Amino acid sequence: MAPSARQPRPTSAERTELYKTLTNPVRRRILDYIGQHREANSTSVARALGESTGTTSYHLRKLAELHLIEEIGERSGGRERWWRVLPFDHVTAAPAERTPAEDSALAEWNSQRLSVDIDLYIRALAEYEGPDGWIQAQRTGTYMTRAGVHAFYAEYLDLLRKHGYPEALAPADARPMAVRFLAIPQDPPAAEPPAF
Repeated sequence: MAPSARQPRPTSAERTELYKTLTNPVRRRILDYIGQHREANSTSVARALGESTGTTSYHLRKLAELHLIEEIGERSGGRERWWRVLPFDHVTAAPAERTPAEDSALAEWNSQRLSVDIDLYIRALAEYEGPDGWIQAQRTGTYMTRAGVHAFYAEYLDLLRKHGYPEALAPADARPMAVRFLAIPQDPPAAEPPAF
Protein backbone atom coordinates (compact mmCIF):
# COMPACT_ATOMS: atom_id res chain seq x y z
CA MET A 1 0.00 0.00 0.00
CA ALA A 2 2.95 2.36 0.35
CA PRO A 3 3.74 4.36 -2.80
CA SER A 4 6.92 3.31 -4.57
CA ALA A 5 8.59 3.68 -7.93
CA ARG A 6 6.39 0.84 -9.19
CA GLN A 7 3.13 1.63 -7.41
CA PRO A 8 1.05 4.79 -7.74
CA ARG A 9 0.04 6.56 -4.55
CA PRO A 10 -2.92 4.73 -2.96
CA THR A 11 -6.40 6.20 -3.37
CA SER A 12 -8.56 7.17 -0.41
CA ALA A 13 -10.59 3.97 -0.88
CA GLU A 14 -7.39 1.88 -0.82
CA ARG A 15 -6.12 3.66 2.28
CA THR A 16 -9.50 3.15 3.97
CA GLU A 17 -9.32 -0.58 3.21
CA LEU A 18 -5.77 -0.67 4.58
CA TYR A 19 -6.79 0.99 7.88
CA LYS A 20 -9.78 -1.33 8.26
CA THR A 21 -7.51 -4.31 7.66
CA LEU A 22 -4.99 -3.09 10.22
CA THR A 23 -7.74 -2.76 12.86
CA ASN A 24 -9.38 -6.10 12.07
CA PRO A 25 -8.54 -8.22 15.14
CA VAL A 26 -7.98 -11.49 13.23
CA ARG A 27 -5.80 -9.88 10.57
CA ARG A 28 -3.86 -7.92 13.20
CA ARG A 29 -3.16 -11.16 15.10
CA ILE A 30 -2.12 -12.90 11.87
CA LEU A 31 0.34 -10.11 11.05
CA ASP A 32 1.72 -10.23 14.60
CA TYR A 33 2.10 -14.02 14.45
CA ILE A 34 3.88 -14.05 11.08
CA GLY A 35 6.05 -11.14 12.19
CA GLN A 36 7.17 -13.09 15.26
CA HIS A 37 7.67 -16.42 13.50
CA ARG A 38 9.05 -15.00 10.21
CA GLU A 39 7.14 -17.53 8.10
CA ALA A 40 3.79 -19.27 8.51
CA ASN A 41 1.07 -21.14 6.65
CA SER A 42 -2.68 -21.16 7.23
CA THR A 43 -2.45 -24.30 9.39
CA SER A 44 0.15 -22.90 11.80
CA VAL A 45 -1.70 -19.57 12.00
CA ALA A 46 -5.04 -21.31 12.58
CA ARG A 47 -3.58 -23.45 15.36
CA ALA A 48 -1.98 -20.45 17.09
CA LEU A 49 -5.06 -18.23 16.81
CA GLY A 50 -7.71 -20.88 17.48
CA GLU A 51 -9.34 -20.25 14.08
CA SER A 52 -10.23 -22.58 11.23
CA THR A 53 -7.81 -22.94 8.32
CA GLY A 54 -10.56 -21.67 6.03
CA THR A 55 -10.78 -18.46 8.05
CA THR A 56 -7.03 -17.93 8.19
CA SER A 57 -6.62 -18.73 4.47
CA TYR A 58 -9.21 -16.08 3.62
CA HIS A 59 -7.52 -13.44 5.79
CA LEU A 60 -4.06 -14.36 4.49
CA ARG A 61 -5.25 -13.77 0.92
CA LYS A 62 -6.71 -10.39 1.91
CA LEU A 63 -3.45 -9.39 3.60
CA ALA A 64 -1.56 -10.39 0.45
CA GLU A 65 -3.89 -8.29 -1.73
CA LEU A 66 -2.89 -5.24 0.32
CA HIS A 67 0.83 -6.10 -0.02
CA LEU A 68 1.22 -6.59 3.75
CA ILE A 69 2.43 -10.17 3.29
CA GLU A 70 3.71 -12.20 0.36
CA GLU A 71 3.75 -15.85 -0.52
CA ILE A 72 7.06 -17.66 -0.17
CA GLY A 73 7.16 -19.41 -3.52
CA GLU A 74 10.03 -21.75 -2.71
CA ARG A 75 8.21 -23.12 0.36
CA SER A 76 4.73 -23.28 -1.10
CA GLY A 77 3.45 -26.31 -2.93
CA GLY A 78 0.07 -27.78 -3.77
CA ARG A 79 -2.51 -26.43 -1.34
CA GLU A 80 0.07 -25.45 1.27
CA ARG A 81 1.09 -21.81 0.94
CA TRP A 82 3.69 -20.17 3.16
CA TRP A 83 3.73 -16.44 3.89
CA ARG A 84 6.09 -13.75 5.18
CA VAL A 85 5.48 -10.14 6.21
CA LEU A 86 6.52 -7.41 3.79
CA PRO A 87 8.17 -4.16 4.92
CA PHE A 88 5.50 -1.59 5.77
CA ASP A 89 6.15 2.05 4.93
CA HIS A 90 3.01 4.17 4.90
CA VAL A 91 2.53 7.93 4.99
CA THR A 92 -0.90 9.18 6.05
CA ALA A 93 -2.57 11.48 3.53
CA ALA A 94 -3.19 15.13 4.40
CA PRO A 95 -6.65 15.85 5.84
CA ALA A 96 -7.81 17.61 2.65
CA GLU A 97 -7.12 14.42 0.67
CA ARG A 98 -9.12 12.12 2.97
CA THR A 99 -12.78 11.17 2.74
CA PRO A 100 -14.99 10.89 5.86
CA ALA A 101 -14.79 7.08 5.57
CA GLU A 102 -10.99 7.25 5.48
CA ASP A 103 -10.94 9.66 8.45
CA SER A 104 -13.10 7.25 10.46
CA ALA A 105 -10.98 4.19 9.60
CA LEU A 106 -7.76 6.12 10.29
CA ALA A 107 -9.07 7.32 13.67
CA GLU A 108 -9.81 3.72 14.69
CA TRP A 109 -6.36 2.54 13.58
CA ASN A 110 -4.68 5.44 15.39
CA SER A 111 -6.67 4.66 18.53
CA GLN A 112 -5.43 1.06 18.52
CA ARG A 113 -1.84 2.15 17.87
CA LEU A 114 -1.99 4.71 20.66
CA SER A 115 -3.16 2.03 23.07
CA VAL A 116 -0.12 -0.09 22.14
CA ASP A 117 2.19 2.93 22.52
CA ILE A 118 0.80 3.71 25.99
CA ASP A 119 1.49 0.12 27.03
CA LEU A 120 5.04 0.41 25.65
CA TYR A 121 5.64 3.63 27.57
CA ILE A 122 4.37 2.13 30.84
CA ARG A 123 6.61 -0.91 30.25
CA ALA A 124 9.61 1.33 29.49
CA LEU A 125 9.15 3.18 32.78
CA ALA A 126 8.74 -0.07 34.73
CA GLU A 127 11.70 -1.86 33.12
CA TYR A 128 14.16 1.05 32.85
CA GLU A 129 17.58 -0.12 34.07
CA GLY A 130 19.47 3.16 33.91
CA PRO A 131 21.47 4.93 31.19
CA ASP A 132 23.35 1.76 30.18
CA GLY A 133 20.27 -0.46 29.77
CA TRP A 134 18.37 -1.44 26.62
CA ILE A 135 15.43 0.84 27.38
CA GLN A 136 15.87 4.56 26.86
CA ALA A 137 13.09 7.14 26.99
CA GLN A 138 13.17 10.88 26.51
CA ARG A 139 10.53 13.58 26.80
CA THR A 140 11.50 17.17 26.19
CA GLY A 141 10.28 20.45 24.76
CA THR A 142 11.93 23.23 22.80
CA TYR A 143 11.16 25.96 20.25
CA MET A 144 11.52 25.03 16.57
CA THR A 145 10.60 26.46 13.19
CA ARG A 146 8.64 24.40 10.67
CA ALA A 147 11.85 24.01 8.62
CA GLY A 148 13.67 22.98 11.78
CA VAL A 149 11.05 20.29 12.53
CA HIS A 150 11.43 18.87 9.00
CA ALA A 151 15.24 18.92 9.22
CA PHE A 152 15.14 17.29 12.66
CA TYR A 153 12.83 14.54 11.39
CA ALA A 154 15.09 13.87 8.37
CA GLU A 155 18.11 13.56 10.67
CA TYR A 156 16.13 11.29 12.99
CA LEU A 157 15.39 8.96 10.06
CA ASP A 158 19.09 9.07 9.07
CA LEU A 159 20.04 8.07 12.62
CA LEU A 160 17.64 5.12 12.52
CA ARG A 161 19.23 3.96 9.26
CA LYS A 162 22.73 4.50 10.67
CA HIS A 163 22.22 2.61 13.92
CA GLY A 164 19.50 0.12 12.93
CA TYR A 165 19.64 -3.01 10.77
CA PRO A 166 17.32 -4.79 8.40
CA GLU A 167 16.38 -8.08 10.04
CA ALA A 168 18.45 -10.13 7.58
CA LEU A 169 21.62 -8.15 8.42
CA ALA A 170 21.13 -7.71 12.16
CA PRO A 171 24.04 -8.91 14.36
CA ALA A 172 23.42 -11.82 16.71
CA ASP A 173 23.17 -9.51 19.75
CA ALA A 174 20.63 -7.15 18.12
CA ARG A 175 17.08 -7.08 19.44
CA PRO A 176 13.90 -5.78 17.75
CA MET A 177 13.24 -2.32 19.16
CA ALA A 178 10.05 -0.25 19.31
CA VAL A 179 11.03 3.33 18.42
CA ARG A 180 8.52 6.20 18.28
CA PHE A 181 8.82 9.80 17.09
CA LEU A 182 6.35 12.55 17.91
CA ALA A 183 6.76 16.29 17.37
CA ILE A 184 3.70 18.50 17.83
CA PRO A 185 3.31 22.23 18.53
CA GLN A 186 2.04 22.95 22.01
CA ASP A 187 -0.67 25.49 22.71
CA PRO A 188 0.81 28.91 23.44
CA PRO A 189 0.96 29.77 27.13
CA ALA A 190 -2.18 31.37 28.46
CA ALA A 191 -2.03 35.13 28.68
CA GLU A 192 -1.42 36.53 32.13
CA PRO A 193 -4.67 37.79 33.66
CA PRO A 194 -4.77 41.58 33.96
CA ALA A 195 -3.60 42.91 37.31
CA PHE A 196 -6.16 44.89 39.32
